[in-house]
Amino acid sequence: MPAEFITPEAVNFMVTHARGQLCMPMTADRLAELDIPMLPSRHSDSPFPTAFTMPVDYAIDTTTGISAQDRAATIQALIDPDARPEDFIQPGHLFPLRYQTGGVLVRPGHTEAIVDLCRLAGLYPAGVVCEIMNADGTMSRLPELEQFAATHDLKIFSIAQLIAHRRISESLISRVAEANLPTKYGVARIIGYRSSIDSGEHAALVVGDWKAGDEVLVRVHSECLTGDAFGSLKCDCGDQLDLAIRMIFEHGRGALVYLRQEGRGIGLHNKIKAYSLQDQGLDTIEANVALGFQPDERKYDLAVQIMRDLDITHARLVTNNPHKMAGISGLGIQVTDRVSLAVPPNETNEEYMRTKRDSMGHLLSSLQASPPNVSA
Repeated sequence: MPAEFITPEAVNFMVTHARGQLCMPMTADRLAELDIPMLPSRHSDSPFPTAFTMPVDYAIDTTTGISAQDRAATIQALIDPDARPEDFIQPGHLFPLRYQTGGVLVRPGHTEAIVDLCRLAGLYPAGVVCEIMNADGTMSRLPELEQFAATHDLKIFSIAQLIAHRRISESLISRVAEANLPTKYGVARIIGYRSSIDSGEHAALVVGDWKAGDEVLVRVHSECLTGDAFGSLKCDCGDQLDLAIRMIFEHGRGALVYLRQEGRGIGLHNKIKAYSLQDQGLDTIEANVALGFQPDERKYDLAVQIMRDLDITHARLVTNNPHKMAGISGLGIQVTDRVSLAVPPNETNEEYMRTKRDSMGHLLSSLQASPPNVSA
C-alpha cells in the first residue's frame, strides 16, 4: 500500500490477515535524512538480499509502538517532510527497507516494486508491504495468494510484469556524444549512449540518412571482446560484426547498434569461466547453465530505445537469431525482413555454431547439415 494512504485500519488488516513482517520500502535519500542506519547482513545466500534498516517507532503521541495506531503514525511520520531524526526511537517496531536506485530494473524485489508503483502513480516514493502467511504458519504460494486476493478483492500482478512495463514505457537511454568515425569501409557517425539502468556504454554506428517510417538496415550486435577485438576463433562474433558493417556501407544506409552484453549477457569474466568449462567438454549452452545462467541472458529493450532515438521504426534486421527478431518486434519495432549473416565456420568454432543452430534455433545457412547419428 502507498505510505501516504496508510491508516490504522490498513495496518490492522495486514498484520491480521497477511500475518508477515510489516516493512516500509523507501529511498536511501530519505533514510539518510532521518539518520536511519542499515542493519548488518550476514550469511545471506540470496543474490538480492533485503536491505533492512534499524527498526523505528515514532516518538510523539505514541505508546509502545506496536499497535496498529502507533505503526500507522510511524509510517505517516516517515514521509512527513517536517519530521526530524530525533522524532524516532531506535530500535522500534517498524522496519524501513532501503530501495535500490533504478528499482526493479536493477533489483527485481518487493522493496523496489512498491516504490516503483508509487512513483508510477505519482505518489510519495514509499509504501508498506507485508508478506502473506497461511493460517498454519507456512508461506503462501500462488494458489493461496489467488484465493487470498479473491477473498479480499485484491489485484495480483508480478514483478516481471512491472519490469516489462517500465522497460517499454520509460526512456532508459540518453545521448552522450557523437562524432564522425572513418572506417575501412567509409565514414560513419558514431553515437554514444548512456543507460540509466546499467553501467554499460552503448553505441550506434550510423550510415546515411532516413526519416521515421523508412525501412532501415539494422544490425544489433552484442559486445564480444574476445571475438570483436582479439580475433578469437571460438565464436563467429568478430566475423559477423565486420560483415554487418560492410553490408551497411554497401547498402548506403543503415545502423549498427552495439550493446555491452558481453558473453550473451553474462559478462566477460563469466564468459572466460564458460570457456574453461568448454575446454572440459561442455558446449556453449551447457557451460552457461553450469554457471547458473540461462543459455542467453540478453535483453533488447535498450537496443529498441536506441533505434527509436535514431528514428528507426521499420527495420530490415541483420541477424540469424529468430529470438532476437521476436524480442525486438515485441518491443514495438516493425521488423519487415530478416537479412542473413552468412559467415562460414572455421575448424575451431564449427561445433559452437552447430550448437547455436541445433539448440538455440539460429538460422545458419553457412553450415552443412549435421551428419546422421549412425550406431554400430
